[in-house]
Amino acid sequence: MIAYYAILERAADGSPLGIVLLAPAGISCQNNLEDALNSEYIITDEAQLSEILGDPSELVKQKVGYTLNDAMKEFIRRSPLMFYSTIDAQGLIDVSPKGDAPGFVQVDDEGKLLIPDRPGNKLAYGYRNLLANPAVGLIFVVPTMTETLRVKGTAVVLNEPDILQQLSARGKPAILCAHVTVTECFFHCGKAMIRSDIWKPERWQAYTDSLLAKGLANQIQSDEFTEKVIEEALDKSYEENLY
Repeated sequence: MIAYYAILERAADGSPLGIVLLAPAGISCQNNLEDALNSEYIITDEAQLSEILGDPSELVKQKVGYTLNDAMKEFIRRSPLMFYSTIDAQGLIDVSPKGDAPGFVQVDDEGKLLIPDRPGNKLAYGYRNLLANPAVGLIFVVPTMTETLRVKGTAVVLNEPDILQQLSARGKPAILCAHVTVTECFFHCGKAMIRSDIWKPERWQAYTDSLLAKGLANQIQSDEFTEKVIEEALDKSYEENLY
């Protein structure tokens, strides 16, 4: 049985418009959608979308830019967190978070972005994807601000020593750098952040368990790598190997 995931789309007044159905990697939505939903309700062209969603206002159409303006550069300087999407050779999308002190992503004199890499799990999906397909999509987030900044572009992977040193944190140079040429950029309105209550601490749940450790232990099913062992290893890595 195939497990699908659904994302509910809402209109400006909050009423539901429809859902986006996501299939696991390697599963063809085209071949399996009819088994999951009544095909009568599957949106297949832009005319159907426009009929349901309506057309963007002139102001919204004009907000899309092709180079970073001063407000966008300031937003990037304030941002300690961004989400970074790449596409592999098979056309599958990968998204990963990147975070550090505000301004960890730098804008060079040509308006290109310098995104540093720090120690991680060494899977390097994003960098491997860039070697096959240079397209990237970025979302920058600033705490307490409801708007986000969306950027599209193309990237190359650099290991130039001077640039890696420029991107140092806590006295250690970056391991690698993604150098992004911006092709499209705009501010995304704050409705998603407002609906989520993401910046309201009083609405946060105080979770203390590690779902990563739990999920990995269940997946591995090994007496050696128990949930407790994995959680302790994660804590040690977070403490000793951030930079």
